[in-house]
Parts: sequence; structure tokens; C-alpha cells
Amino acid sequence: MKLARFEYNSVIYFGLADPKEETLTGVALRPTNRDQMIELMQAQTDGRDLNLCGPYFDLADVKFLPPISEPSKNILCIGKNYVEHAKEFARSGFDSSAKSKEENPPEDPIIFSKAPCTMIGAYEHIRPPWDITSKVDYEGELGVVIGVGGRSISRESAYEHVWGYTIINDVTARDLQAVHMQWLLGKSIDTFCPIGPWIVSADELDPGDLDLKCWVNDELRQDANTGDLIFDIPAIIEAISASMSLFPGDIIATGTPAGVGIGYDPPRFLKPRDRVRVAISGIGEIENTVV
Repeated sequence: MKLARFEYNSVIYFGLADPKEETLTGVALRPTNRDQMIELMQAQTDGRDLNLCGPYFDLADVKFLPPISEPSKNILCIGKNYVEHAKEFARSGFDSSAKSKEENPPEDPIIFSKAPCTMIGAYEHIRPPWDITSKVDYEGELGVVIGVGGRSISRESAYEHVWGYTIINDVTARDLQAVHMQWLLGKSIDTFCPIGPWIVSADELDPGDLDLKCWVNDELRQDANTGDLIFDIPAIIEAISASMSLFPGDIIATGTPAGVGIGYDPPRFLKPRDRVRVAISGIGEIENTVV
């Protein structure tokens, strides 16, 4: 099941996506103040009918929006969660958390966050504030969407709390990330979290074996498999929920593999008109242009 939130003729809809047929089937929803995607996820978890009664849309005719409009907290992100990326980040000189350029991969998950104002749809534009940053980077990642909340979740039961998966580009202003000695401001710029195009239910995927690729202007930059994560999804959920409660609709970005702009010598930062495409097997792809 692929649930999408999208806009058509200035009206927001929720629907079931069928990429093979290139269509969306609208879901009838009663008025509510809640995030209706979370309501749909709960209905699917409970085995209730999603009331697929149309209207029907062509994928090409709609504007995809972030699948979750209002998570209960910031997007929770995992830093340096692929070995080779951890090494390239330490060597780059932009990692203010590294003790040396030869630092080993982390022994425990590194947790940071991005503000929800960063989220944009799967094909919307990335709009860096060029007056305060000149070193904008890309980070293709697998996103995890929580379906069942909880606190102190064990790794053995972690997948019971996952509703599904999506694609995230954790866009980053490397210069701000370095100068502020922490990552929040460099990560939380408006439009710096393209996400989508939909959420794929957990029963359709093996999250431990997904191919992740990222291209800039059709040049392949990142090519990895989620089996290479240092901390897998159960370990991540266990670590986060030991400190804070997770709620339905919360989003976790699991980390990016090697091949980001700072991994090159010299670094290859994004420029206006660059197109960044992130694809994950079994989910689909997002593509965003820098303006």
C-alpha cells in the first residue's frame, strides 16, 4: 500500500498510489483537525476499510505534498550511519563533532533533528538562502514513519511500531553546520527536506535490503544498500524511544551513505539549476531542482 498526500486544483487530497498504472485513487475522509494521513495509517493498521471511492487522478497531474503534514516533533535523524560516509565526513573538515580526521564510526547512534518547516513535496524546488550559505549538500536517505507510538521500545518489538517507509533528501548547509558547532540550523532551513512521494506500508518492503541511489544532474553520486547501515532500524528506534515517546506520524531519517558533496576533493556543492534525484527500490523516487 502506497499512501500519498497531494494537491489537485488547489484542493488537498489523500489517496492510494499505483505507480504501475500511474494513477491515484482518492480516499473519502470526514472533516477533522487531525493529520488525516495519520488517521489513514491507523485505519489500515486496524484493518478498517479505507473507503476508496475516487475521484481518480493521473500521477502526472497532481502536486505531491509531504506525506505527513504535522509530525508530533522534529524529524529525527541519524548521523554518520554508514561506515564510508562517517569516514568521508570526518576527512572533510566540516564535522565539528569529529575528534580527528581518522575518527572511527560511532559506537552509539548519533541523533539530531530537522524542523518540520523543512519538508517539501517530492518534486518541489529546494530554495537555499544564498545570502547565508554557499555550501549546500545533498543526502539521500531512507525515511521510517512510525505507526504505533511507544516509549522504551525494545529492538525485538521495534518493527511492530513502524507503519512504513519513504524517501528523504536531508539537504544540508555545510558551512552553517560547521560554524554553529552543531547541526540544527544547517539542517533546518526551509525547503531542506524533500520527502515522499508517498509512504509505502511495511508489509511491502524488507528495509534491511533496499538499494539507495542519488544522482545530481543524472550523475550517480550515491549508491548503497540499507543492509550497510551501522545501526539498523530496530537499534535506532530502541535508542530514540529510550529517551522520548514516539507517536504515530513521527519520521526518522536513517542516515546517508558515502558520495555526498563534501566527500569529493574538492567538494562538489549544489548550485542553482542542479537536479537532485533520490531513488530507493520498492518505494520510488523524488527529484528536486535547486533554485
